Order: sequence, then structure tokens, then C-alpha cells
Amino acid sequence: MTLRVLVIVGPTAMGKTRLGVEVAHALGSEILSADSRQVYHGLDLGTGKDLDEYSVVDPPVPYHLIDIADPKDVYTLFRYQQDCYEVLRNLAEKPAYGSGSVPLLMVGGSGLYVEAVIRAYRISDVPEDPDLRQHFESLPTDVLVERLRGADADLAGRTDLTSRRRVIRALEIATAAKKAHVETSEDPGVEIDWRVYSIEVDREVVRRRVRARLENRLGNGLIDEVRGLLSAGLSHQRLEHLGLEYREIAAYLAGRKDRRQMVDDLTTAIGRFSKRQSTWFRGMERRGVPITWIAPGDAQRILEDVAEWVGGGDARC
Repeated sequence: MTLRVLVIVGPTAMGKTRLGVEVAHALGSEILSADSRQVYHGLDLGTGKDLDEYSVVDPPVPYHLIDIADPKDVYTLFRYQQDCYEVLRNLAEKPAYGSGSVPLLMVGGSGLYVEAVIRAYRISDVPEDPDLRQHFESLPTDVLVERLRGADADLAGRTDLTSRRRVIRALEIATAAKKAHVETSEDPGVEIDWRVYSIEVDREVVRRRVRARLENRLGNGLIDEVRGLLSAGLSHQRLEHLGLEYREIAAYLAGRKDRRQMVDDLTTAIGRFSKRQSTWFRGMERRGVPITWIAPGDAQRILEDVAEWVGGGDARC
């Protein structure tokens, strides 16, 4: 039996959740989040969970892999891949999905997480090594990249080399693998037919949307969210690893920059991040994953494709 899964990806602030909910509601489907930070409890505004959007339709759209981890702990790519496959195996046992007649949806912007699941990467389960990380942090990024390529060229090819954090994590994995046997991720355990859609939009539109969304979230309590995380015991160092919003706002709360500088720096950083996301998805296509490029909010295009894919279902907008 083949499980059909629609994948909707794209840069930040492009309305992926809303689009996913619209498509899932039309299909009577469920959504698997593909976001490396939405897995954490308490990281709500900063990660764009937008949980209310899942319930603006009737019945609400079920979702998975959100709010499943403590932000004090490190939720790894290895764990995400395993959890995602487990959800897919469980859903495959439901009559509607197991028959292949109703596609499931995977929605998010974490390209590495999406690709690791689609292409069934063999991933090592390696805990963080604080001493090793401290050593790597002292080295320039270009040196780290070259070390990674020398240590494990295949792993380097699957790593976002523009992200210093991910390069260091990959080096940590490569180093551990040379020292001892490490557990590697399992196969999906179910046959999956993937269809991938990526939102494509002009860079100026992305910049405007990023700024508008940031201002909206700041107005709705994002600074208080970060303040609450600090009060709950998360360190500034941990917030550094939980994404741009948490890093920059923590710096503001620590008095290292004023509010205007924080907002300007954060807007610029998120814009650069969204560009890296788009670059990743283009690279994913070059690495052999077929992608259909769509405009923001184009549910009609997806549903028309789905109707043909499943042999003429009752998909509707």
C-alpha cells in the first residue's frame, strides 16, 4: 500500500500554514509540521506556530509534530526523522490514508528536515558535545566547512554550509562517528509517493512580508514570550540556538542593543534566512527532488493536481 504525501514548502512569512490548512480541509487530510523549532513548547510567536489557523475551519485540521519537545533539550534531525516516519506509519493504518485515496500534507520551511524525510537520509544519533563545540566555535566558518568536507564529504553534501550552527553540528556527528558506533535512523517502514510544492515569490515581496509579520508579532507579545522563556530557566546561550527572533530579542532584553536596532537587525537577518531557504529548495530540486513552483496561497493549483493524482477525487476549494 502506498501513502500519498503532499509537501508544501517555501520561505518564511509566505503563508504556508494557511495554505496547508486550506488544502488539508478540502481533502479531509492531516498536517505534519516540518519546522525545526515548532517542535518546542513555548516557542509560539517566534516560530510562527499560528495554531489558531488549524481551527478556523470546521472541523479543525489535525496536526502533528508541534509542541512535542522541551526547549531546554536539543531536538535533533535524527529524532525528527524518526518521529515523522512513526506518524506516517500510524496514519497509513487509517483506511482513508492507507488506501492512498487521501493525501497527507507535510508543511514547513525547514528544508533539511523535509529533505531528510523525503530522501530517507541515514542520520546518526549523536548527543551534543559541549567541549568539542567550544573548540569548533573558536574556528572561522570556512575552516569548519573544509574540515567537514575532509571528514565526511557525503555529510557535507547534505548540510546547509551557509549555516554555521549546522556545520558545527555536522562536524560533531562526523567526529563521533569516527570514534564509536552510533545509532542510525531507520527506513520509513511504509511506501510513500511524494508531491512537493514550493512557494516562489519576488524578493521585495518577501522583505515586505517579513517586516509586517515581525511588527505584528512584536505587537502581540513576542518580547514577553522571550522574557517568559528566560524566567522559566532558559539561558541566553540556549536562546542563541533557538533561532533569530530569540537570539536578537534576548540581546535586547540583556541591554546589548536598543529596540530599534533589534528590530532592524532582526528584519535583515530574517530576510537573509528566507533567501537561504529558497536557495535550499532550489538545491533540493537539483539533487533530484521534483518540485512544482507555485504562487503564495495557490490552493487551487494544488487541489487540481491532487484530483488528477488520486484519479478524480472530490477535492474542492
